[in-house]
Amino acid sequence: MAHRRSWRTALITLTAALAAVLVTAPTANAAPYCGITWGSLDKTDYSMIGGYLTGVRAGRHDCYDRLVFDAGGAGVLGYAAYYVPTVIDPANNRALPTRGGAYLWVEVPVYVENAGVPTYTTPNPAEAVNVTGYRTFRQVRHVGGMTTFRQFAIGVRARLPFRVINLGDRLVVDVAHQW
Repeated sequence: MAHRRSWRTALITLTAALAAVLVTAPTANAAPYCGITWGSLDKTDYSMIGGYLTGVRAGRHDCYDRLVFDAGGAGVLGYAAYYVPTVIDPANNRALPTRGGAYLWVEVPVYVENAGVPTYTTPNPAEAVNVTGYRTFRQVRHVGGMTTFRQFAIGVRARLPFRVINLGDRLVVDVAHQW
């Protein structure tokens, strides 16, 4: 009789353990948020400089916030995008206060003039694009840059997955709302 109880106890314990594995297994293999598999590591394409920057704008989507760099002339031929611990002004090596829990640095190799005429200016570089009410973006700062490229810092809620898409006449940076 004691032998039967130990078998029963063992069977109940095994059944409970198997049920626990079956219940938790789908969660461990759940699909990524909105199917996003971008990751948060550096994304670069160091092609040669091309056209000129004509505008910067932002948009909200169901799964991510988007920043778009519009280009004229030969368009955008390269980029670098990566998270930085602090936003630093390259002109004087000082930290620039930027809203957000993480900072995505974006370099766009485009001119800011066409035949000596400025193609892109912003009245307030600290607020290059109004992202009030966005789910992920907290601030878009036009940091500056040299003659041949522009630098921007995107203050985001946290270090989140992002992607960069070069569409020729515009460069798109999408930052996911969550992992």
